[in-house]
Amino acid sequence: MLVLFNKPYGVLSQFTSDPLGSGGTLRDFIPLRGVYPAGRLDKDSEGLLLLTDDGALQHRISHPRHKSWKTYWTQVEGQPTDDQLERLRQGVTLKDGPTRPARVRAIPEPDFWPRDPPIRFRQSIPTTWIEIAIHEGRNRQVRRMTAAVDLPTLRLVRVAVGDWRLDGLRPGEYRVLNQPRSRARS
Repeated sequence: MLVLFNKPYGVLSQFTSDPLGSGGTLRDFIPLRGVYPAGRLDKDSEGLLLLTDDGALQHRISHPRHKSWKTYWTQVEGQPTDDQLERLRQGVTLKDGPTRPARVRAIPEPDFWPRDPPIRFRQSIPTTWIEIAIHEGRNRQVRRMTAAVDLPTLRLVRVAVGDWRLDGLRPGEYRVLNQPRSRARS
């Protein structure tokens, strides 16, 4: 089984409780037993999180060797220049090394649900939405990439992992897809 879940802002990508008690967990939204996240999303990020009961599928989705593209729509502070977008496309150097090239483009503001709490708003600083697709999975990678080119991330929503898309799921909703069981490769 494969579960597509729209993880709300402030929810941890785990079933166990938050030791600090600050926010929800997957247990608050998904009553299914025996499924585990295939990858993670930060507490501050929203959007598509895949869960499965199939260990081989979980590995194939989350392991960087399989190069599943993860697509994010991110609201950044400022108006990106062509040079900033090109630097993201080529890959930027972070404290833990260079990133691989990314697929990057400016997009119109999406029609998303309101975030709770709302992002900070500054009248004198415009915001822009960009789409970034990566096939790595470093901790807070997209946020660190946009910061490296002086475009701080205000809101980050994952809209796709490989061919699976967030389409039609509201925050906190999930959809179960019946997938054929993966076979272990010999």
